[in-house]
Amino acid sequence: MPRTSLTREEILDAAAVLVKQHGPAGLSMRKLAAELGTAVTSIYWHVGNRESLVDALVERTVRELGAIVPRGSAPADRIVSVARTLRRELRARPHLIAMVHERGLTERMFLPAQQALVHEVHAAGLRGARAAEAVRAVQFQVVGYVLLERNRDRAPVQSPGESDLWTAPVAEHDPALARALARPADPERLFAVSMRALVESLLPA
Repeated sequence: MPRTSLTREEILDAAAVLVKQHGPAGLSMRKLAAELGTAVTSIYWHVGNRESLVDALVERTVRELGAIVPRGSAPADRIVSVARTLRRELRARPHLIAMVHERGLTERMFLPAQQALVHEVHAAGLRGARAAEAVRAVQFQVVGYVLLERNRDRAPVQSPGESDLWTAPVAEHDPALARALARPADPERLFAVSMRALVESLLPA
């Protein structure tokens, strides 16, 4: 028996899950209705047609990306916290981010994070062009890192892999370096280290 009580947010939640599992092409009103145990007409009544549903998903994604709250006491800590949250949010919803991009709303999506960064670089003493450069450097580092991570996630198994390639002679006879590079990279730690180095180089001494 079809469900009689259904909210717009429940529909958007289920639609987001379908997009995450199957990509934007996998989102159809029929699949969504089946997932929710309701009639297609009920979906239309709450959110309109598929285009309206996609628009609503995009708008919600933009809002969610805007809810970034800096954490920490020192300016560098707070900037790094914004970067880490932005990376986590982008990683969590790649297909939804792609839909935002297709709708031409990427710049709007990033604006709240940029504003949070502006506030923090101002607090650190930067103004004008140097502040703008710092904000964009952090944003570009985050986006570039996420894209690299996605490419690594989707890459085929490498043969030979890093564990086979890195030997002491290749590493200029630095055995500890060879062992470290032969181990899988720790994306979380690497991001934190690289972002910290970038931020500290941008802020006033």
